[in-house]
Amino acid sequence: MDQTTSDLAYDFRAAEPRWQEAWTKRGCFRAEDRPDGTKPKYYVLEMFPYPSGKIHMGHVRNYMLGEVVARYKRARGFDVLHPMGWDAFGLPAENAARERGIAPAVWTRENIAAMRADLQRVGLALDWSREFATCDPEYYGQQQKLFLDFWRAGFALRRESAVNWDPVDQTVLANEQVIDGRGWKSGALVEKRRLRQWFLKITDFAEDLLAGLDTLERWPERVRVMQRNWIGRSEGAEFSLRLITPVAGIDRVVVYSTRPDTLFGMSFLALAPDHPLAMAVGAANRDAAAFIAECQSAGTSEAVIEAAEKRGFDTGLCVAHPFIAGATYPVWIANFVLMDYGTGAIFGCPAHDQRDIEFARKYGLGVTVVVAPKDEPDLAVTDKAFIGDGLIVNSGFLDGLDVQAAKSRVIAELEARGLGRGVVNWRLRDWGISRQRYWGCPIPVIHCEICGAVPVPEKQLPVRLPEDVAFDKPGNPLDHHPTWKHVACPQCGAAATRETDTFDTFVDSSWYFARFCAPHAASPTDRAAVDRWMPVDQYIGGIEHAILHLLYARFFTRAMHRLGHVGLQEPFAGLFTQGMLTHESYRTEDGRWLYPDEVAKHPDGTATERATGATVIVGAIEKMSKSKRNTVDPSAVIERFGADTVRWFVLSDNPPERDVEWTEAGAQGAFRFVQRLYRLARGVAAEFADMTPLDRASPDQAGGGARALRQTTHRTITAVTEAIEAFAFNVAIARLYELANAAGEAEGKPAMAAARREAVITLIRLAAPIVPHVAEEAHALLAPEQGLVADLPWPEADPDLVRRDRVTLAVQVMGKLRGTIELPLGTDAETAITAALADRKIARALEGATIVKRVHVPDRIVNFVVRT
Repeated sequence: MDQTTSDLAYDFRAAEPRWQEAWTKRGCFRAEDRPDGTKPKYYVLEMFPYPSGKIHMGHVRNYMLGEVVARYKRARGFDVLHPMGWDAFGLPAENAARERGIAPAVWTRENIAAMRADLQRVGLALDWSREFATCDPEYYGQQQKLFLDFWRAGFALRRESAVNWDPVDQTVLANEQVIDGRGWKSGALVEKRRLRQWFLKITDFAEDLLAGLDTLERWPERVRVMQRNWIGRSEGAEFSLRLITPVAGIDRVVVYSTRPDTLFGMSFLALAPDHPLAMAVGAANRDAAAFIAECQSAGTSEAVIEAAEKRGFDTGLCVAHPFIAGATYPVWIANFVLMDYGTGAIFGCPAHDQRDIEFARKYGLGVTVVVAPKDEPDLAVTDKAFIGDGLIVNSGFLDGLDVQAAKSRVIAELEARGLGRGVVNWRLRDWGISRQRYWGCPIPVIHCEICGAVPVPEKQLPVRLPEDVAFDKPGNPLDHHPTWKHVACPQCGAAATRETDTFDTFVDSSWYFARFCAPHAASPTDRAAVDRWMPVDQYIGGIEHAILHLLYARFFTRAMHRLGHVGLQEPFAGLFTQGMLTHESYRTEDGRWLYPDEVAKHPDGTATERATGATVIVGAIEKMSKSKRNTVDPSAVIERFGADTVRWFVLSDNPPERDVEWTEAGAQGAFRFVQRLYRLARGVAAEFADMTPLDRASPDQAGGGARALRQTTHRTITAVTEAIEAFAFNVAIARLYELANAAGEAEGKPAMAAARREAVITLIRLAAPIVPHVAEEAHALLAPEQGLVADLPWPEADPDLVRRDRVTLAVQVMGKLRGTIELPLGTDAETAITAALADRKIARALEGATIVKRVHVPDRIVNFVVRT
C-alpha cells in the first residue's frame, strides 16, 4: 500500500522534514551544559551502535524506547541528556578492507554518515552536538590516557597466559567472548594458546562487583543473576596431594574444591590439559601430548565442556590421600577440567558429582558414597550422582556430621596438618584486552630491550593508527608496517618498538557514557560534568551484553572512581533489556536468502521471488538477522508510510521486553492511526471555528456526555503517564486508542465540541513522544500560538475528573459470578443488595433458592449464600 500525496489527509513527506528542521533550529534536544539549578537532570542512553552501514527495525525499536523516555522527561521539566555515538572499531571494518580494498577508516566513516542520516530521518530527540565515534583520535587518545592511569595504579599488567585464540579472526578473545566454545563474532571453534598479553585486573574488584549488584534495584533480576553467576564466588578448601612418584621436580598437586566434605569419596585426581603436571607428562609421553593437543583444539567454554563426552588420559601417576594411610589414587588428564578455575586440578568424587560419575563409569573407577539422606544411610549410587543434602558416611572422623559441619571440620584438619586452608575462589578471570588486529585503539606502550615495557609519554598521545597499512598478509597489519612500530625508547633513547596489539573493542564501550558528559574535554572526563549527569538514569540495550559490556562498564567505572575520574561506582542506575524484532525468513530452493521486499506472497500461502518467479521457502519467524536477510529497511518503510508509522508500530503490539513480529498489516494499522490523529485535529479545528465565544470558553459548559468525555481525557493522562513511567509503552498506546475512539464518537455533537477539542489536544500531546511529527502538524491546527509541542509541558490531570464516581460490582451466587451492576461509588450495602436483586440475570440465578446470607464488600462484590 504505497501512498501518494493526494491519498493523504496528513502529508508526512512534507511535514516530517519540516518539523525536524524546526526542532534543530530551536535546539530542542541540546542538553544544558551550564544548568541554572532550576531543572533536575535525566540521562537516558541506548547502547551505541556499530556502524555497519544500515540501520534496521531492531535499531529503531531499541532507540524508540529511549526516545519516548527522553521526550516525556523533557516535557516533565527535566534537563535531558540523550546523546548518540558510534562503537566504531572492530573486525568488520578490517574484513571489509581485505575484501573490498577500502581503508577501514573510509568504510567506517561512510557507514556512520549513512546511519546518521537514517536515524535523523526517524526524528529521534538526540543531542547530536555530543556525537563521537570511538575511532576518533580525540576519543581514543583519552582512552590511552585512562589505560596509562590504570597501569600506574596497578589495574593493568602484561603477562604470559593461556588465551582463547580465534583461528578465523586471528585474535585473542576474552572468556566472555567465547560463546558455546566458539568466537562470538566468527563462530569458529576457539583454540587454547599461550601468549604474552595485556590484562585489566578485574578480579581485584570481584567482591565489590558482586556486592554492588544488590544496589541495582532498577536492573532486571535476570541480568543480576547472570552477573552473579559469572563472577562466581565460592567458598571451599585449597590443599595439596602428594605425588607418589615426582615428575620434573613436581612432588605435590594443589587442589581446590567447594566440597571438601566429600574427600573420603575420592577415586581419582583430574588435571586440566594445560596444568603444569599434565604438560610435564606430555613432554615425556607422545600419547599424552596428542591428547592434550586434542583438548586444546576443542571448544573452551564451560557449556561446551559440560555437554561433551567426558574423556581422559591415564598418566600412570598416583597421589596419596591426605587422611587415609596407604590409600593412593590414579592421576588423569581430563577434558572437563579448566585451568582457569581453581587450581586446574580436582579430586574426583563420582558418587556426588555428575561429571565425575560419567568419567568414573567410562574408565572403571571406584564409586564410594560419602553423603546419604538421613532416612537412607545405605544409599546406592549407580549412574546418577547424589547431590542432595544429608549426613556424612564412610568418612572416618566426619561420620554423622551434616555437610556444612563436615566442610568446617575438614578445613580445620587440613590446616592443622599443614596441608591446606579454607579459601574463597572466584570464577571471574582477569580481562585480557590485547587483540592482534589493526582497526582498534593502539595500546600506548613501547617495548625496549633495556627498559622493558615503557608508557608512551602523555605529550605524545594520542598514538594514532597509521593510515598507510596493507592487508595483503595474514595477521595484524601493524606488525608488517615498515615505520610505524619503530620508535626511540622514551626513557633511554635506544631503538624500540611500539606495542602492535590494539585494545579489545569492549574497552572502547566501557567508559563512553562518561565521555558523553563532556565529549570535548582535554582529559578523559570533566568531573563537574560527570558529577552533573552521572549515573545514567535509564540505560537500554540487549540481554546479550549482560556479562560482556555491562560487567566491563561496571568494572571500568570503579577503576575510574578510585583514580578520581568519576565520583560514583555504578554507571547505570536503571537498565532495561528490550526484546527483539522478528520476521519470517525467505530462502530459494538453491539456498539463497532473500530480503522481504524481494519476495511476493500469494493468497494460497505460497511465495515466489519477485525478480525470477522462483519458488521461495518461507521459514520460521525469528530474530531479524543480516545473515538470513529477514531484516526490514526502515528507510523503505518511511518512504511508504512515514517515520511516525514506524515509531508507532514498533512500540504498539507487545511489551517492550518481549519480541515483536514486523508485519505489513501492523504497519498499515499504524499508518491509519497516524492519519486518523490528523483528521481528528482537522475536524476539531473546523468545529471550533464555527463555535460561539461562550461555547469556546470552557469544556464544562455542557454536562452529561461532555463531562464523561472530559473524565476519559483526564483519566487517560493518568494512565499514559503511569504506563510510560513503567516502560509499558504498548499499554500507553492502547489508552491513546481509547481516547481517540471517545473523541471520534463526540464528532458532530455541538454540546460536546469544547470537551472534544480538549480531548484531541490532550491526545496529541500524550502521543507526541511516540509520533512527534504528526503531533506538531495537528497541534499547529488547534493551538499554533503555543509553539512547538516538543517545548510544551506534559498535560496535568484534574483530580476531580480522574476520581471515579461510579463503580462496577461483581454479583455472585455461592461465590460464582452471575453478573455485574454499576452503582455510584460508596453505595451502601442495602442499596447495593437491592440493586443486585433487581437485576434480571441475578433474579433468574436465584429462582427456586432460599437466600440464607447476603454478603457485601463495598464497591467490589455482592454475594448471595443460598439453600436449594
